[in-house]
Amino acid sequence: MFTMYCHENSLRSMIIGKGSNCLFDDLGFDGCVILNQIGFLERIEPGMFRVGSGFRFNHLGILCSNEGFTGLEFAGGIPGTVGGAAYMNAGANGQETADVIDSIEIVTTDGKFQILNRTDLNFGYRTSPFQDMEDLAAIVAVTFQLKHSESARRRQQEYLERGFQGQCPLPKGGGCGPRQIYKAYYAAELIERAGLKGHRVGGAMVSNIHANFFINSGGSTSEDMLELINLVKEMVYQKFGIQLKEEVLYVHPFCNSLNSNSDK
Repeated sequence: MFTMYCHENSLRSMIIGKGSNCLFDDLGFDGCVILNQIGFLERIEPGMFRVGSGFRFNHLGILCSNEGFTGLEFAGGIPGTVGGAAYMNAGANGQETADVIDSIEIVTTDGKFQILNRTDLNFGYRTSPFQDMEDLAAIVAVTFQLKHSESARRRQQEYLERGFQGQCPLPKGGGCGPRQIYKAYYAAELIERAGLKGHRVGGAMVSNIHANFFINSGGSTSEDMLELINLVKEMVYQKFGIQLKEEVLYVHPFCNSLNSNSDK
């Protein structure tokens, strides 16, 4: 595969799905960017779905809920791919991706194929073991085990109506800001209470609709976005004593790994 070729020839490479949670440096990326288009869906048995890592995560959430299975209702309003959701352990509304994973298939940089069972994988809040796996080339597929629920479709529609997709369309592109790290306080609420809705740095802007979305209002550079993220984190910490941590992954132009902006 292409990632193995890059590894053998010491070429930097990275695989992205939709790129909705990545912030590329203004200098670009000195290497190969590979678009994941592994988009199959296989029904193994009722409630068990084996899905290609490039399959759209929101489509999967809607499909499973419409078929009467619970566990991925939250996914209907989340952009990105199945592989990205597993990598970030995406979640919302009290659900998260890891809760319904049965197994994950990966390829390493030396071309080895592995199937990893959920019981052998350590997930945390918006984290997965893949984020620290140095020899990971790509997540290939994820198998989900869901349970039957007559209310899944209704619940999914409720989540979608009150979720990010309904509140914050992003025609010019944008991304998720800080993580919602406290049950009593949500990042969007803290940012709004700090008076930062609509705040701008260059072309980067805190959304007027949902404060946990930082958007490109026109002509934003990655430097603008990094400054805005750091400013918001600092002001929220000063006002509430809570340290927010961003979900967006900063892509350094001369590095193989993805890093948060704090590592820039």
